[in-house]
Amino acid sequence: MLRQNQRFLTQLYMLADLLVTLIAFLAAYWLKFYSGVLPSINSVPFSTYLLWGTIYSFSAVLVGFYLQFYSPKRRRNFSHEIIKIVQIQLFSFLGLLSLFFITREVHISREFLAIFFALNVIAIATYRYWVKATLSSFRRRGYNKRFVLIVGAGSVGRSFYTNLQLYPELGYEVVGFLDDYQTEHAPEHGDLKPIIGRLDDLKKKLNKNPIDEVIIALPLEAHAKYAEIIETCEQSGVKTLIIPDFFDLLPARPFFDNFAGIPLINVRDVPLDELSNRILKRWFDIAFSIFAIILTSPIMLFIIIGLKLTSPGPILFKQERMGLDRKTFPMYKFRSMHVSTDAVSDTQWTVENDPRRTRFGAFLRRTSLDELPQFFNVLLGHMSVVGPRPERPYFVHQFKEEIPKYMIKHQIRPGITGWAQTNGLRGDTSIQDRIMHDIFYIENWTFLFDIKIIFKTILKGLINKNAY
Repeated sequence: MLRQNQRFLTQLYMLADLLVTLIAFLAAYWLKFYSGVLPSINSVPFSTYLLWGTIYSFSAVLVGFYLQFYSPKRRRNFSHEIIKIVQIQLFSFLGLLSLFFITREVHISREFLAIFFALNVIAIATYRYWVKATLSSFRRRGYNKRFVLIVGAGSVGRSFYTNLQLYPELGYEVVGFLDDYQTEHAPEHGDLKPIIGRLDDLKKKLNKNPIDEVIIALPLEAHAKYAEIIETCEQSGVKTLIIPDFFDLLPARPFFDNFAGIPLINVRDVPLDELSNRILKRWFDIAFSIFAIILTSPIMLFIIIGLKLTSPGPILFKQERMGLDRKTFPMYKFRSMHVSTDAVSDTQWTVENDPRRTRFGAFLRRTSLDELPQFFNVLLGHMSVVGPRPERPYFVHQFKEEIPKYMIKHQIRPGITGWAQTNGLRGDTSIQDRIMHDIFYIENWTFLFDIKIIFKTILKGLINKNAY
């Protein structure tokens, strides 16, 4: 029944996408040739535009199938759907342009194509958001439920149940627990659904109750029972999901790899391990740094003059920092303090009202203008525009013993700005919180995430009360 419903919903989504694309096509055609807003000289008949619009629409649906756009999305965030929409429309649009080149179709209005593409992305994203919001509202009110049975009433099963209650919009309802070693929950867990039987009762419960999914939440020592449980579920046509007993050691989105023909769980999947992602990020770093250096060159000239007039010493401050693969590099800043020995600067933490700062240096640090020379570090390959902030080796060796997972940040290039910094974690703030934000960035990197961080830095992150 679930598969039949899913096929029906898939077909419905396909038809809706085609309809929305047709509406976007007609709106773009009217806006370009009949609204009077834009020049409307047209030497190509409407039928030709309609033909190419139809080809584009069906190709977008096919690309959507390839990118699994029509798979179930109950557990997916809408941001994931937005990314898929942009990818599908972009690939389809590039394919359409390729067909124009092959068929030598040179008279189609480029303005029309740009309007059509933009309207199509906006229209599909809008109606998909409306559908998702409507379904979430229905599920909160008890409709469109999916029923779950949890096998294992220990800490893992209880944690899953507790977390599931935080997301009523997903529409999952727990029928109960199965467990061999207890018949009811301890008094402190009295608000959980009841234990309704033993593991041997699984087949009977599946036949008696409308269960859609079985969650296996057993400890490692019960591993021998997994095969029988999965076979029983599959005989009943019920989906099975396993929560590993060591789930707290895994990232939010664990990645399954294959090594020597054996499936492996990659404990830390880093998107930037992919060569294509690294190339994209590196080319963007180079282009953005060159642009930033050119744009801020008058400001840097002003800072150089200000430093020369306000305090003796060099213009640049060079300090050893630890970066990618735990390798050290010299990081450049405009000098904001009185000249001191390396022993002091490398081992002493900057504090509020630090007496080592110059008056002009305090202004540079508060406005983050002292960081501008780090764009040269980016060009040299030491750093990225966005990434975890690099730290001095003295403090790295200290923090790696005190802060769990601290060294994970060195799996990618450090950055001028980062997810932690745009969330106010600069200066004398929690190292633990910074690392949690850095790990989130490492595990969830996308090009659009970098753009978001850069915009947040420009809009709200340049002046920070913790930057001293």
